[in-house]
Amino acid sequence: MKKIKNHSIAILGSGESGIGALRLATKHGVKAFLSDSKTIPVHKQRLIESLGASFEEGTHTIEELVKYDEIIKSPGIPDSATIISELVKAGKTVISEIEFASRFTKAKIIGITGSNGKTTTTLLTTHILKEAGINVASAGNVGNSFSDLLVDQNPDVIVLELSSFQLDGIIDFRPDIAIVLNITPDHLDRYAYDIDLYADAKWRLVRNMSEGDYLIVNGDDQMISDRVSKDSSSYEKVEITTRSKTNNGAYFLEGYLIFDCEKIIQIVPIEDLPLLGRHNQYNQMAAILSAIQLEVPFAEIMKALASFKNAPHRMELIGYIQDIPYINDSKATNVDAVYYALDAMTKPVVWIAGGVNKGNDYSQIKNLVVNKVNTIICLGSDNEHLIDEFKNDVNQLIQVNSAKDAVARAFDLALPGEVVLLSPACASFDLFDNFEQRGDLFREEVLKMKRIKEPVKA
Repeated sequence: MKKIKNHSIAILGSGESGIGALRLATKHGVKAFLSDSKTIPVHKQRLIESLGASFEEGTHTIEELVKYDEIIKSPGIPDSATIISELVKAGKTVISEIEFASRFTKAKIIGITGSNGKTTTTLLTTHILKEAGINVASAGNVGNSFSDLLVDQNPDVIVLELSSFQLDGIIDFRPDIAIVLNITPDHLDRYAYDIDLYADAKWRLVRNMSEGDYLIVNGDDQMISDRVSKDSSSYEKVEITTRSKTNNGAYFLEGYLIFDCEKIIQIVPIEDLPLLGRHNQYNQMAAILSAIQLEVPFAEIMKALASFKNAPHRMELIGYIQDIPYINDSKATNVDAVYYALDAMTKPVVWIAGGVNKGNDYSQIKNLVVNKVNTIICLGSDNEHLIDEFKNDVNQLIQVNSAKDAVARAFDLALPGEVVLLSPACASFDLFDNFEQRGDLFREEVLKMKRIKEPVKA
């Protein structure tokens, strides 16, 4: 880190990234102060004190913050926040926790962003590399914060899942391999409801890359293609696509994933892959190309794929009740994710959707709903956006306000040969703490129903 001696930082927010940055800073002798506009839990206060740092809670005191050389902000704080504007006006540099942590490692970094598929691609990439014997760890928007990882580990390769919020505040951060999976409308309330501003935030992952770096992009995504075409940087670019052929990347053709790039030419039947659905074809191509770039033998990649299990809440088959499958896709918090989920369905669907509307445009999935969905169960406190959009497109549309009721009504309404799919298209914060709780409660209710309707025979 430049001028680490006598350097000081102020950290805004006592969440995982804030506490991680504090631990990493104090480990390296950087004077640190933590400020949170909300109450800091007692156990975190004790941790801060044990690290020899000071803190404030319930406010951000500008007069105190400007005493520090640099400011690290929580990803939950937008650049438009008053405190950020005041700090910038005072001449302070405001950075992300990702930017700060990157100064303390010489590991190769694989950075992964996109509106959908980040976690799956991060976990799959990490799994392949680990199975190949590489000292690798994942962090960022999945698992530990980047800073927290570096307090306790010194891996050779770090796979980072990076949201647009975490990429706000990037200055010098530069991955060795970057993956941009897709850019579709999400979190637009953070970016003045301007998709280009959101896309620009995602593209910060790429902006410092140069010769010798490796960029994997979705060649089917127009917003990504537009930015690639305008970027004159000298990094190597490879494409993943399911709609055309490429001789520099990977593509899908008639039931096969074909890898055709400088290092390798290989053909993989999709039945040999652990994840189904077109969206997961992109995710798997990206993960495999990353491993190829790091010289992992293809036989070892295939062996690792065979043992991979995806994270919960992502097209998770919970089980069958009277031969009807119940799928938990609670992580699908935007319309693009639901598009891929519905596109992967081969049976008529009882679709459970709803929650906090983030300015959704449902036109992308209109035809899929008309052609594949028989019943919609609206799970949310305000379902008018779903009702207005789809009331004339399905046979049945009902409203519920709990996971228990959603599963009970799905059981009553699902017909033989159909599938029940929780894929909300919305944030979860109206009825649930987060998408994980929504998915966990759904799973719990499905398993309860299964025990009731299909008791184990003695």
